[in-house]
Amino acid sequence: MNWQQAATPLHRFYSCLPYLLPMSAGVIYGAVLFQQFPLLILPFIPFIWIYSNVLSFPLVPFLGLTGEFFLFMGLYFLVVRDARIPRFIRFNTMQALLMQIVLFIGQILFQFLEQLSNAALPSVISAIFANTMFIGVMLLTGYAVYQSIKGEYSDIPTLSQAASFQCEV
Repeated sequence: MNWQQAATPLHRFYSCLPYLLPMSAGVIYGAVLFQQFPLLILPFIPFIWIYSNVLSFPLVPFLGLTGEFFLFMGLYFLVVRDARIPRFIRFNTMQALLMQIVLFIGQILFQFLEQLSNAALPSVISAIFANTMFIGVMLLTGYAVYQSIKGEYSDIPTLSQAASFQCEV
């Protein structure tokens, strides 16, 4: 994917920042791997800190609204929907938000699997699901950040198409 203008180094930096959201939220799925391989946790300590201290902080406790919700809404309305911001930054922000939506759906499925594993299924299935989610999120966000640093649009089949559609203002 290649659109009209080249990305400046500052645009590349800003386009990498939204990927902190899915990376930080995806780290919670790595608990099984971190138990098996304790040294694997070291590079993910900043993401664990972001998730536990910023994203999961209840801003409106009685409604269950956390910092993650307000950050998500802020990025969507203040970055993606603002035509004055370069398309490269808006595209990457929208793609990161779509990754976050996929993670949310995965979290619902994971909770469902955990309830089933308490009843009938072995915990191995929920461990496999968690490991797959963790590795998948880290690979996708790593690829997207790498492409952003290069100044190119990442091409993740469904997410990139949806992000591109949303950035058309």
